[in-house]
Amino acid sequence: MNTTVLNKMSEMKFYGMQHAYQTLLDVNQHHTLTNDEIVSMLIQAEWEDRENRKINRYIRAARFRYPAAIEEVDFSSRRGLDKTQLLRLADCSFIKKKENLLITGPTGVGKSYLASALGHQACLQGYKTLYFNTQKLFPQLKIFKADGSYLKQISRIERHDLLILDDFGLQPLDSDTRMMLLEIIEDRHGIKTTIISSQLPVNKWYEIIGDSTVADAILDRLVNASHRIELKGESLRKMKMK
Repeated sequence: MNTTVLNKMSEMKFYGMQHAYQTLLDVNQHHTLTNDEIVSMLIQAEWEDRENRKINRYIRAARFRYPAAIEEVDFSSRRGLDKTQLLRLADCSFIKKKENLLITGPTGVGKSYLASALGHQACLQGYKTLYFNTQKLFPQLKIFKADGSYLKQISRIERHDLLILDDFGLQPLDSDTRMMLLEIIEDRHGIKTTIISSQLPVNKWYEIIGDSTVADAILDRLVNASHRIELKGESLRKMKMK
């Protein structure tokens, strides 16, 4: 009978419940528990298994640049990183409030790592997240426009709770890229959260975006009431090499 029950659990994809029940049988502990305790244990095991699988699915789908974690962030380097601010952001309340985060600083100071770490934290708390290198995203979107799948991709981006745009502003935006960025930011404004990392300070973004009308529209939606992390100092990669 136990074998039949285990097989049915597997067929119904109750993998957490199946594993917990198999463990009870292996250690011969099921005789010492009441029916209520067994049911409670099996349900808890199934819930935890499904949550873990959901989190792992979110992390894989996000495609982060780094397998980063808040616990591994280096606060010892002198780069202007406020530990209290980062730990407050790590509770992801800014995502719940639909607020944005702008991370700026010179190359190599850990902007991408911080963005990935916060994205990973968001996945752990059940928020669907997407990570893109900005220099790769917009050429891809242009291809999607050509093959007719652009609206589908934009809709996919819009649905995610957190969007990370890394390495923004490495080169000036052309007219198509400006309008794509405006569409993405407009769709998410006040509804979803966006993290942007850039080597340029925010006051230089106006020039990079280009067209004054579009730049005003984008920055008005991005900058107002956003959180900011402004890093400084020498490249951590160079310091490690030294």
